Amino acid sequence: MCKLAISLLFSLFSLSLFAQQTGSLQGRILSKDSLPISNASIRLLNTEKGGISNVNGHFSINGLFTGKYQIELSAVGYTQKVLAVDIVAGEQKETDYYLDQAVNYLDEVVVSAEKYEEKLQKIPVAISAFTSREIAEFRLWSLQEITGLVPNLYSSNPGDNRNATSIRGIGTTSYDPAVATYVDGVNQFNLDTYIPQLTDVERIEILRGPQGTLYGRNAMGGVINVITKKPGNKTTAFLELNVGNYGQQRYTAGFKTPIIAGKLFAGVAIQYQSRKGYFTNLYTQDDFDGQNVLTGNYYLKYIPSAKWSITANIKHVNNRNKGAFTLAPDKETAFREPYTVNQNAIATMQDDIFNASLSVNHYGKSFNFSSQTAFQSNFRIYDKPLDGDFSPLDIITIFNNYGNKYNKVNVWTEELKFSSPATHEGRLTWTAGGFFFFQDNPVKQATGFGAQAPLFGIPDSNFSVISTNKGKSQGLSLFGQANYALTEKLSLTLGIRYDYENKKLAIEGEYLKEPNPPITVLPDTSSSNNYSAFSPKLALTYSPTENQLFYLSYSRGYRTGGLTQLASDPSQPPLFSYDPEFSDNFEAGWKNTWFQNRIRLNLAAFITKVSQAQVPTLVLPDAITVIQNAGTLLSKGFELELEARPLKGLELQYNFGYTDAEYTRLRLSQNGQEVNLDGNKQIFTPSSTSMLVAQYSFPLKIKKPVRLVVRGEWVHLGNQFFDLANTIEQESYSLLNARFGLMFKRFDIFFWGRNLGQEKFIAYAYDFGGVHLGDPRTYGLTVSLRLSQ
Repeated sequence: MCKLAISLLFSLFSLSLFAQQTGSLQGRILSKDSLPISNASIRLLNTEKGGISNVNGHFSINGLFTGKYQIELSAVGYTQKVLAVDIVAGEQKETDYYLDQAVNYLDEVVVSAEKYEEKLQKIPVAISAFTSREIAEFRLWSLQEITGLVPNLYSSNPGDNRNATSIRGIGTTSYDPAVATYVDGVNQFNLDTYIPQLTDVERIEILRGPQGTLYGRNAMGGVINVITKKPGNKTTAFLELNVGNYGQQRYTAGFKTPIIAGKLFAGVAIQYQSRKGYFTNLYTQDDFDGQNVLTGNYYLKYIPSAKWSITANIKHVNNRNKGAFTLAPDKETAFREPYTVNQNAIATMQDDIFNASLSVNHYGKSFNFSSQTAFQSNFRIYDKPLDGDFSPLDIITIFNNYGNKYNKVNVWTEELKFSSPATHEGRLTWTAGGFFFFQDNPVKQATGFGAQAPLFGIPDSNFSVISTNKGKSQGLSLFGQANYALTEKLSLTLGIRYDYENKKLAIEGEYLKEPNPPITVLPDTSSSNNYSAFSPKLALTYSPTENQLFYLSYSRGYRTGGLTQLASDPSQPPLFSYDPEFSDNFEAGWKNTWFQNRIRLNLAAFITKVSQAQVPTLVLPDAITVIQNAGTLLSKGFELELEARPLKGLELQYNFGYTDAEYTRLRLSQNGQEVNLDGNKQIFTPSSTSMLVAQYSFPLKIKKPVRLVVRGEWVHLGNQFFDLANTIEQESYSLLNARFGLMFKRFDIFFWGRNLGQEKFIAYAYDFGGVHLGDPRTYGLTVSLRLSQ
């Protein structure tokens, strides 16, 4: 028996050693002319493994589990390429890998859209992606600026940086968004903790259509995934300076370096941005909406072994906005007196966002594992009473500066995820995990009624109604998704997610007429409710060739329910519970790459039915949104994305999206009566979006390598409405942008212009009539410097 036990232990030990056998990846990175490419990046997808080529193009990556990997090859001035490699134990074979010049071919873009790195063209989802190079070429400074650049996407805000984003007619109409935004894997939980600024970004991914299975609550319209640049084994630094009209200044600097080669890395990126106001306040004759924003992103990464990595990340945004709500009282005034306001109560908005996360990743032979713990905080106040009637009269003001105890949102999240290893060789790939959160949202706000309030039917003057709303929510979700290759060309995707959430809201109302102390008119009372949902997904994918993919999919979306806050209007009862919103989405798509990656064409068609639609009503003067489940929405349309490199140095890009989003049933309660709005169009949803880009670059015949780049962009948005009654309409319009300049090896200088035709258009409007115009013509100069060791 003893010998048998020893033999068994020896066998298990031998099997363990065999299972842990490793190999290496070695080779050279060369140009098509067989010249070595130095400083090229070699990265194994879904691992922490990678390397940098030396001056001779050589690289070596050791300690790899045996099996098949996908590797990403990239270098400045060359097209990014993704290749399959097979790692064999003990093999020391070197392989030459060739990269094409970027002016000739399209990049093979890698995305993590399904929480697993894969080529964009291999994923059965409608996805748009912007690489770091494209972010610079489009001159994207904020997520709001991707409006029209992505088919059927619209994003705007009334001037306070709370972007309301809509994809395919599914839009953000409350503090619970319908389009989820993730920054470095952290869910930007609501519009308060949301970071729209783009600082040192590696990639932006936009998933169109419900993504409830992997991303859960509030991803009904889609997901925006922002990935910033992380430190590695190469020391790099950059500096970018921007100046423009309206006193625009934007300075960005970054530095990344290994502290201990292969073990410990650090990175920092800091950005300061300011400008004078686009709008003039007629009451003071001064510019109104000047802004100063400081943004920071800090990394510390530790790799204790080949299987583990730990990353700590801190982000912050500190915004000072000297005119947060640049609203004209109505559409006619907005276009008659463009870029003006007339407000007597002027305040500066202090908006401070802090995000911190700790990510632990394990890369194994059998599975990968990740844990991401995050904390998000937002403190948003007005330093003085803010104009609530948007006029020079002393009627209504809003005040919320009650110290750090109130108007500070805190969110804690945790995601645990298991997935297939990087070396999976079977038919099955999978992802599974859990998500947990807790949110604390205490809000205290006073609505002040001034000396002229009685002239507008208010029975008293010089008093305030103080509303206190203390909200807490907590929840969890479990999710799983698997892809199984039925045949070499046909695969099936199945997914399911369960979400549970508990919301609690405590309210208190007070009446204040100074110098008397406040009088409680509504004692502290509370209510709570639970919400849950199952979100399934089913997709069938057919790939007749390596460069072609067809897919059919069904997915279900879910936006959580909630409780109505206390407002100064007694006709709007607080603690009213509204139900979750659900969507059923059917989609068909076709992805193609032709002519050795010179042309890429992606098509998608969709139909989405939204039941128990959450319909917003803005309660004035508090600016609180009341939600009702009042309708059923049907949205259908199609999308086209085309990229081409027809000639050396010439890049062409065209996108088109069409959306017909209509309420098949919409009944609202107004002034005690039910109003039938059946057949009305969805808000924040252009009937079409279109974009055409042409860029041409060519080398100049001087001693040092330099390219001249000329670029033009045309963006068109169709008719859209901003209120459910469809009375505030913006007709179709077009925007022209341009960029031209010189690119050196480490230095660029570019002139740029946006909205060159000075098009005046409604970017945002409220159902009470207040209108915010989109940005006027802006232009400027960008100088950037890149350094690497």
